[in-house]
Amino acid sequence: MGDHMPEDSHENVPSRQRRRFEGISSRAYEHPADRSALVALRKLTGFDTVFKALSGLLPERSLRLLFLSDSVRVSDAQFAHLNTMLRDACYILDLEKVPPMYVNQDPQPNAMCIGLDEPIIVVTTGLVELLDEEEMRAVIGHEVGHALSGHSVYRTILLFLTSLALRVAWIPLGNLAIMAIVTALREWFRKSELSADRAGLLVGQDLRASMRGLMKIAGGNHLHEMNVDAFLAQAEEYEAGGDLRDSVLKILNVMPRSHPFTTVRAAELKKWAESRDYQRIMDGHYPRRDEDGDTSVTDSFRQSAASYATDVKNSKDPLMKLVSDIAGGAGDLGGRVRRGFGGFAGGGNGGGGEAGGSGDSEGSGGSGGSPKDAPRTDRPDRPDRPDDESPNGSA
Repeated sequence: MGDHMPEDSHENVPSRQRRRFEGISSRAYEHPADRSALVALRKLTGFDTVFKALSGLLPERSLRLLFLSDSVRVSDAQFAHLNTMLRDACYILDLEKVPPMYVNQDPQPNAMCIGLDEPIIVVTTGLVELLDEEEMRAVIGHEVGHALSGHSVYRTILLFLTSLALRVAWIPLGNLAIMAIVTALREWFRKSELSADRAGLLVGQDLRASMRGLMKIAGGNHLHEMNVDAFLAQAEEYEAGGDLRDSVLKILNVMPRSHPFTTVRAAELKKWAESRDYQRIMDGHYPRRDEDGDTSVTDSFRQSAASYATDVKNSKDPLMKLVSDIAGGAGDLGGRVRRGFGGFAGGGNGGGGEAGGSGDSEGSGGSGGSPKDAPRTDRPDRPDRPDDESPNGSA
């Protein structure tokens, strides 16, 4: 797969031959849902107000100083193997300026790319110890993909609005408006993770390594007990199983999370790796950065809408099937809706408690749940450490 990278004396040349994507635009790997969610976010009433207010007041310098003073900066002298991977990733995606990367002491496997002016990458010791070299390469490529896409700005705003419990009363918007913006930011960020997973695959160019990394994030360092095909079968069962009640519960369960479910990420990545789009990129045919200025937002949104329509049509989820039937003019939809939701209002077979008592929203560990929005109370001496990242390590 990676035999055709041109010879180059560049100091960032990867340790093994991989294809380099010179001048690649982030549009090449961005998931259509990522672009659509970002367009919807920018159109949300009050978002511009929050964005401008926080952009001018967020203590980004303080955040950088925190990592500089209380984490280990990756370099040729410290975590040299991670530094090599970082430079490799930037070389492959043609990111000219290598962002600083820090290793933070935390047993929870996390990674993030934040920053308003310039992105910085943070990985935890839990992640470094969990993944092997090729799995870690995909994670670092994932974070470099976030940087290339400009995701760090919106990620930082979400971080400050949630994990750091920033006082936002002075922003001239009501609490409901702020909550709506946080919800929209989370929805966008979940979709942006699918884009960054694709970037990680372009950097690692090893699908099985990407799959292994996601499995470890879900189930820990027990690969001998896990199977990729069985793991992907879980995603298919999750999508297709149940009735309309289950479809609603899926939506409720994912809403408070910062990341998509790990099995879903694996299935989405495998689907893209088998697509014509991925093969064209590997063959050297991809959108380039110097063409970004000529790209119409309307055209981009139209492509995203077309992709959504295809996904809905092909989805096995009961609710998505119903939506597809409605669009197609299928008959007796009222009866199907009543049958699908039968017993839901009255609790039925687990109807009421599953969503609220799932315990797998932000804050749950190992299996891919997202950490709490509230600041952690077990480290009162370090109130400013970001904790919003979920254990979906390639974040």
